[in-house]
Amino acid sequence: MWSLFAWDERFAPYLLVGGALYLIGTILLTIAYHVPRNEALARVEPHSAESHWKRYLSGWTAWNHLRVVTALAAAATLTIALHV
Repeated sequence: MWSLFAWDERFAPYLLVGGALYLIGTILLTIAYHVPRNEALARVEPHSAESHWKRYLSGWTAWNHLRVVTALAAAATLTIALHV
């Protein structure tokens, strides 16, 4: 948000993009996707968990990879902002 007030600085776009990547790709993805799925998994009966786990794991892994990639992209973009 601060980057909007210093938009004429060379690093401002990097701060804005890096912050947005981190907010959307890491925090909001965790809140909107991972937390509800983890809570649903916690409610599964242990004897039926194996079939549920197979479905859960493939979707969770794909979205977790996206979360990792966006976190790394945010870190890279914010690091570039430090050097610009």
